[in-house]
Amino acid sequence: MRRLAAACTALFLTALPALAEGTEDQVTSFSLDNGMEVVVIEDHRAPVVVHMVWYRAGSADETPGKSGVAHFLEHLLFKGTDTLAPGEFSQVVAKNGGTDNAFTSTDQTAYYQRVAADRLGLMMKMEADRMVNLRLDEEDILTERDVIIEERNTRVENDPAALMREQLGAALYLNHRYGVPIIGWRDEMETLDLDAAYSYYHRFYAPNNAILVVAGDVTPDEVRRLAEEHYGPVPANPEVGAPRARPQEPRQMAERRLIFKDPRVAQPYVMRRYLAPERDAGAQREAAALTLLEEILGGGQTSVLNRDLQFDRKVSLYTAAFYNGTSYDDTSFGLIVVPAPGVTLDAAEAALDETLAAFLDEGVDPAQLDRIKFQFRADQIYARDDVQGLARRYGGALTSGLTVADVQAWPDILQSVTGDEIVAAARKVFDRNHSVTGYLLPDEAAPAAQEVSQ
Repeated sequence: MRRLAAACTALFLTALPALAEGTEDQVTSFSLDNGMEVVVIEDHRAPVVVHMVWYRAGSADETPGKSGVAHFLEHLLFKGTDTLAPGEFSQVVAKNGGTDNAFTSTDQTAYYQRVAADRLGLMMKMEADRMVNLRLDEEDILTERDVIIEERNTRVENDPAALMREQLGAALYLNHRYGVPIIGWRDEMETLDLDAAYSYYHRFYAPNNAILVVAGDVTPDEVRRLAEEHYGPVPANPEVGAPRARPQEPRQMAERRLIFKDPRVAQPYVMRRYLAPERDAGAQREAAALTLLEEILGGGQTSVLNRDLQFDRKVSLYTAAFYNGTSYDDTSFGLIVVPAPGVTLDAAEAALDETLAAFLDEGVDPAQLDRIKFQFRADQIYARDDVQGLARRYGGALTSGLTVADVQAWPDILQSVTGDEIVAAARKVFDRNHSVTGYLLPDEAAPAAQEVSQ
């Protein structure tokens, strides 16, 4: 069986150069006179287009005390403008056979529509309108504030795991706004008002703080013409700053630990997050090594954690690793272990640490690394069938400080990273003084002596 597996891997690797042919995205980028960046991704296989406007503004750009306002404003942008009645934006999209939505993250807020290619100009006209002509009143504020509070109730307050993740984030980041939940702290959400919404809107919603990404059955010349017609007249905001000014992390010198107990917990588990570097423009190798490390440790049945903790030692039911390097500032690398019945969280954590130590000593299995790299290359090809996914990849990267060239270089950087680089990145990140470890437990499971742990 081992010889068969080796032969299959060799066959895959032989096919890799052929597989890689033609994987380059057809991307053109330019800027309008008012500072708006434009990225065009051509795909002429279907007469469909995805139109996205990304703002370099997310929850980490909020004023302290106004957490949740970025997400709040995302909801409010579907209210009226000078020319559109409340809700009319989405109604027009639907009448033209399209779909629309929006999302907020730590580093960006994005609005998008998927429509027939010949409706692109209409989408630009409406999106440019709400970039500067949003009209809100107190009734809008009261109604939509109730909506986002109910969203927090559903997604966070009713989920002990989500509540613990909030606590972990707040403990991991001592000073940076990444420690504040995107949806906001409930007590601050309840005070969000018209002034807070308009202040964030007028500060960040401007063409020189936005990136237009259009993907699908379009040409760069067509997009340029339409963008100049609809977005070109929108004036730039001279107060938009670059680079983005944010509080940064001080030197972290102590491990943090917390126990979160809730009577609704059915399955205890241990989660650890380490502070980790993000992808930087022109310097992505360390982040690429951590991306591969995520798969090596937690990517499926053959991963290191799953093989050692679940199959060999039988101390876990589930393991995972998670890392997302597309971030403007330092991100995190996380690990999860769900213990098997009869295994305590202390024992599960000890087994996790033993497995990590053994991995650092033994290094990366070359065959496993080759399989992961091959899968990454295959995924890159499959992703070209999803124009919305391509638009999100470029928009997310550019609003996180990367460039089109960085996005295009990323697949080859992943393929060139060595096992030694992965181990070096792991040694650097797995510093317990830069970490927080959380135990999620039923309320009655933790003895009183463990209730306060530091």
